[in-house]
Formats: sequence, C-alpha cells, structure tokens
Amino acid sequence: MAHHGVDQDEYRRLSDLLAVGLAVVSTRQGPHDLLVTVDSYLDISYDPPTMGLALYGLSRAAEAVEEAGHCCLSLLAEDQQALADRFGTPGAPLQGMLAGIEAGRTADGDAILPGALAHFALRIQQGVDAATHRLLIGPVVEMGQGGAEAGPAIRFAGEKRELRP
Repeated sequence: MAHHGVDQDEYRRLSDLLAVGLAVVSTRQGPHDLLVTVDSYLDISYDPPTMGLALYGLSRAAEAVEEAGHCCLSLLAEDQQALADRFGTPGAPLQGMLAGIEAGRTADGDAILPGALAHFALRIQQGVDAATHRLLIGPVVEMGQGGAEAGPAIRFAGEKRELRP
C-alpha cells in the first residue's frame, strides 16, 4: 500500500542503498539473555551522551528492552558477520542465545559481545511509536572500546559487505 504516493517496494529497494553498521542489542529477560541484530540505531547527543535504537514494535526484543529499562549495543566488527546472522534469525530460541560465547557484562548485567568495535550501555528513558517500530531512547551510562583495528560490519544493498581500502 502506497503512503503519500510512495511505493513501499521501491522505498525498500532505495533505502537498502544506505550503508549501515550492524550491531547487536542485548538485555535480560528474567534469567535469560535476549540478543537481536539491529541496523537502526543513532547517536543523538554528546551532551549528555544519548543514543536511540529502533526495534520492531511487536517483537519480544522491544518488549524485553523496555521492560528491563536498559540494554547494551555492541557494534559488530567485519569478522563478526556470523554473530549478525545468529542474532538476526527470527524466532531464535530465548534459552542459550549466548552458548559458546564468553560475553562480558555491563553493570546492569547485559551482554557485551567479545570482539565488538565498541559497546554502549543505555538506560531507556523514552519510547516512541514510529510506524511498525518502537524507538527506544536513553542516556549512555557505560561504554568501552574493543578491537579498533578492525573495520565495521555493514549492510548495503540488502547484503552484508566489507569496506574496501
């Protein structure tokens, strides 16, 4: 269905031409870790450091992050494409998401993926509905740098790509 004369299929095709970095959002749901791959996140402000992320509004990830009130965003390195696939698979089982991964933890207990370029722990202060997604916004309360020598994992034209020198 077109909105204001914009064809959704054409919009999807053209918006896939945005080169975006891949990241994984982690939070806790009861005793379980919940992780999901995202490519819609935003540095909103430096003063105070504030970020936002967009999650499908009806997803268990959006519900879990909002319910917990906190999450960690790990920016993936180019050699972490397998993690993007692992946590980007719809309907992945909640139990055992971190099996085989020795993740660090934020002060709130959210997973920090090893080898990520950087991580940002957020406290969610605001949620805004936007079309089919929920924008979750909050201050950065903790952060750290990982493997800065690696390039970022990116998606372009609907596919995972590497930056070329």
